[in-house]
Amino acid sequence: MCGRLGIYLIPGLVAQFFRAGYDPDPRIEPSWNLAPSQPTMVILRTPETGHRRLELLQWGFLPRWATDPMHTRRPINARGETVSTSGLFRDAFAKRRCLIPADNFYEWKSLPGQKQKQPYAIARADGNPMALAGLWETWHDPESDTDRRTFAIVTTEANGDMARIHNRMPVILDEAEWPVWLGEVEGDPKAVLRPACEGILRMWPVNRNVNTPANNGPDLLESLGQPEQSGLALC
Repeated sequence: MCGRLGIYLIPGLVAQFFRAGYDPDPRIEPSWNLAPSQPTMVILRTPETGHRRLELLQWGFLPRWATDPMHTRRPINARGETVSTSGLFRDAFAKRRCLIPADNFYEWKSLPGQKQKQPYAIARADGNPMALAGLWETWHDPESDTDRRTFAIVTTEANGDMARIHNRMPVILDEAEWPVWLGEVEGDPKAVLRPACEGILRMWPVNRNVNTPANNGPDLLESLGQPEQSGLALC
């Protein structure tokens, strides 16, 4: 499961890194503790032009057929193993795949003899933003005649490094995989839904203040100890 993100690079740099169009939006604020239901930057391929765009979408997938969004399940993750056949996600998987930029994500590790889990921050070892595989959807509100766009993050089984902390991880796409996932070139998008290569991530324990979404600042990333050791980058 992936239930908390950090994305604090300014939107202009994110758009440049992902080679996406971008209209400056004052509502996009940096977050060191992004939680479900909150909006964040998403890179999608617009149906009208086929070009990449940086847009602001809400985390928590709301299906277009929902009649009551207040009482409709809104998953934040989609399992990569079943995403192409799931009644909830298969249409979005076929037509509306996206990239979720993230500087880091958080996961919680069970500790022997302790009730509280230890949160870890996970980021790329090379310092670049991560491109998480995502699915997006548009729900039309007939009362206000407005559209609400939402997304979910696709997850897969953990690689060897991540398995020390949790048994699942978000799908982290290499740059060469972006065009396939976004549908810009021919290719099987299911083929990229696999664990990240060993060694590309660094992971370190952080303060439990991250457990509360209201806590949001760079101090959340301060390390409490030695990072989880990782081997060489191998696929």
